[in-house]
Amino acid sequence: MNINNPHFCQPDWPVANVLAFNTSRLHPLKDNPPVSYFDSFNLGAHVGDDIKGVEHNRQALKGFLPKASQIQWLEQVHGNTVVEVYDHSEQPRVADAAVTRNPDITLAVMTADCLPILLSCGQGKEVAVIHGGWRPLLAGIISNTLQKMQSRNRSLYAWLGPCIGEQAFEVGAEVRQAFLGQSAMFEAAFKPSGQGKYLGNLTLIAKLQLSSLGVKHISAVNHCTYTMAQRYYSYRRNGITGRMAALITRL
Repeated sequence: MNINNPHFCQPDWPVANVLAFNTSRLHPLKDNPPVSYFDSFNLGAHVGDDIKGVEHNRQALKGFLPKASQIQWLEQVHGNTVVEVYDHSEQPRVADAAVTRNPDITLAVMTADCLPILLSCGQGKEVAVIHGGWRPLLAGIISNTLQKMQSRNRSLYAWLGPCIGEQAFEVGAEVRQAFLGQSAMFEAAFKPSGQGKYLGNLTLIAKLQLSSLGVKHISAVNHCTYTMAQRYYSYRRNGITGRMAALITRL
């Protein structure tokens, strides 16, 4: 299903019966006055924003979803815990990834530089979201998520959303070495930037992990949250800032 909203980006994949998209900092409704301290479509309730403004934005977001669908938010802790969501909870589930086969649940993951990953089987019978920061990726969040899914890995479709680009994501040598300690394949995801630092490529790290686990259908949007300041929030750029959301639901 295509939303056709210029402020959202969506996977270009041949998946049936699934709605999936990533928000931006731009409000998706015309003539909607800002109600957020961050002057736009912040969806994060934990970043010091006016909570009424956040709820206003979340209500607007629901207008793009099936009427019966409820958004399951996560309390993301940069770990590798995956929850299977059978029923909606008003309280965020403490995890960095979620899987559901319930068509009345919309899974959501919030980001402001980290990589959002959406997964679906080709028939859209089960879907998943992953918060792909470097710590969850290093800790095996992708592998843990695939283990919770009933579909075969080779039948899954993966979409990698907007995140901080490799030209902006500078990390210490210890981060690079931690990934290389797992596999030499990650060498390609780090480029020297001087003074013992490296530029890391989150999207490539995720692609390498997905491919190594047998996922063949992988696509990505080439949007850098750090450099595209008018469109996306970026924690590394601003420190205190809002959050976008990547969402997926069965239809």
